[in-house]
Amino acid sequence: MTRRSANLLLLLAGAVWGMGFIAQTTAMDDIAPYTFVGARFAIASLVLIPFALWETKRSETPLPTIAYFQFVMIGFVLFLAMGLQQVGLLTTTVTNSGVLTGLYVIFVPILALLLYRTVPHFIVWPSVILTFAGIYLLSGGALTSLTYGDVLTIGCAACNALQMVFIARYAIKYNRPMTFSFLQFLSIAVFGCLVAGTTEQIAFAPLLNALPEILYAGVFSSALAFTIQAVAQRYTTAPQAAIFMSTEVLFAALFGAIFLGERIAIIGYLGGMLIFTAMILTETVPFMKFNSSRKLSRS
Repeated sequence: MTRRSANLLLLLAGAVWGMGFIAQTTAMDDIAPYTFVGARFAIASLVLIPFALWETKRSETPLPTIAYFQFVMIGFVLFLAMGLQQVGLLTTTVTNSGVLTGLYVIFVPILALLLYRTVPHFIVWPSVILTFAGIYLLSGGALTSLTYGDVLTIGCAACNALQMVFIARYAIKYNRPMTFSFLQFLSIAVFGCLVAGTTEQIAFAPLLNALPEILYAGVFSSALAFTIQAVAQRYTTAPQAAIFMSTEVLFAALFGAIFLGERIAIIGYLGGMLIFTAMILTETVPFMKFNSSRKLSRS
């Protein structure tokens, strides 16, 4: 797979997540946050079982024990991100949640640099700024005063960024994306169900009411989109992946207009252009005159 194909797949993942943001929000009308997280990733785990078994059978070498620990660790980090975002939605606006979640675009290259001393191509930094500016303008160019939910959502963005950096550092080298995705999802499902079982009231009727949202989030936003990330990120860098995946905010605004009757402010179209410009820059500039040798470590 070429880097360009990988980035296009990540763009597809962003579209799926953009639609999933609507399902994620409306599900909260019926069920509590961790109940949704646990149910969503339980569905995703079930979907991935046959693919993980198929991948295991065709693999020539077994996974080392340390790999299972690393996969579960990454799953726990993503669980923190999903949980923080869901709980944050209780006390913040959708606008604030979308913008603050997009902070992972900034956090990814910073964390990669601080944790592993990996330096991205110079064009990543202005592209990151353009991307976040685009996300901000797409939301209408306004943030209400920060709430407790906003702080939780910033934590979600940091965990999302850490998950992406960890995938590049620990998961890619094993070349087992289906197995990784299954164990990641199973970990999140277990953690989510444990928290929900001890802190939330779980009833059958609300779960049934939220079943369409749970199924979409489980099959498409989780099983499909996160597995696309696990596959495609093998062929690109974490900072570039973050920029392409951040289009979930752009697609969320588009699908919100189509399905919920929401309207994008005029300034939002400028935001979309900035995001598109950032993607073009990261796709073309590194290969105009030279190939960057400073890629995120995949060892």
